[in-house]
Amino acid sequence: MTGTTPDGRLLVPLYVHPAVDPAAWRAVAAADPSRIAAVVLNLADGPGDTPDHVFTEAAEELRAAGLPLVGYTDTDYGRRPHAAVVADILTYRQRHGITGVYLDQVACHPGALAHYRRLATAARAAGCGTVVFGHGKHPDPGYAEVGLADLLVTFEGTWQAYREMTLPLWTARHAPSRFCHLVYDVPADHASDVTALIAARRAGVGCAVPGSGENPWSTLPHGLTAAELT
Repeated sequence: MTGTTPDGRLLVPLYVHPAVDPAAWRAVAAADPSRIAAVVLNLADGPGDTPDHVFTEAAEELRAAGLPLVGYTDTDYGRRPHAAVVADILTYRQRHGITGVYLDQVACHPGALAHYRRLATAARAAGCGTVVFGHGKHPDPGYAEVGLADLLVTFEGTWQAYREMTLPLWTARHAPSRFCHLVYDVPADHASDVTALIAARRAGVGCAVPGSGENPWSTLPHGLTAAELT
């Protein structure tokens, strides 16, 4: 499979409804579970206000295929109330049986560490074995301390921006499995270049997609198309 990091772990932000692109969901369901770190479910920047049976059935197919599912919820850089974020997690657990949570728009400054420590603790108490912090850039080193997130998304942006990124020295004190880089607007002929650079930057989890614009994550990662899996 191309477009993944050398240890084969791929984080899949599956931000397209199964009724809109059922082929994408089928392709993910057909993936080797050992190659997938997690599939991120995201119905409406969260679980949505009401159950969606089409989404629920498609998510169940992924779960039945042995893929780890994490639920997306927006923390608005620490501004969203603790109770609202936890309510999202509980809703995902009830509707989709998620085993983890993807907290997005996570603050990077040390002043918010206590807030995110409480959220991580609440997520684990709710049954989430995996907690992902979606910073989108490198945060204060304190966010890598034990007891917060299992996985830090320390880059999310275009291929051009990724080539120009500078890696902070503090990341070398932690295992590559703690870091994830999400790269979009990646031409097919550069998929292998992204893979090599993710590995060189010691991120044990990665994803490269061709999509761009407002929602690049509506496209499948390079190497995870239905044609390549058949």
